Amino acid sequence: MQNKKIWHGNPTLQEFGWMNTGNIGEVLDIKFEELGDDYIIATMPVDKRTIQPFGILHGGASVVLAETLGSVASLLCVDRENFIGAGLEINANHVRAVNSGRVKGICRPLHIGGRTHVWDIKIYNDKDELVCVSRFTCAVVAKNKLPLNK
Repeated sequence: MQNKKIWHGNPTLQEFGWMNTGNIGEVLDIKFEELGDDYIIATMPVDKRTIQPFGILHGGASVVLAETLGSVASLLCVDRENFIGAGLEINANHVRAVNSGRVKGICRPLHIGGRTHVWDIKIYNDKDELVCVSRFTCAVVAKNKLPLNK
């Protein structure tokens, strides 16, 4: 079965790399690695920025990776001049501990509607073992309705 392209226009990785500058994505060294017809992949290190006191990946860091992927995916599905995706809800199940390397998040759509998007994000360790599964719901919001920095 062939994947259907879901993105608005023809975005490239280079076009949205700026979104991880000057924010938590930059702090946690989240890197966008691949953009397919219906998915995005990003990675994040497991290091002193992302571990909890016991030396394993912090669940909150996994959630940051998941929400970053889902938010960017929603943005790529809409007219970026006029709309953005704003997070409504996220959940995560942490199924395996990780203490080193980089984790990889793969974001795919569950629902792409006119007002909401629901994303499935799976996070894997360097051995391609499932670490976390997350579901992220995003509202599609007109930019002129938000108090964005200008």
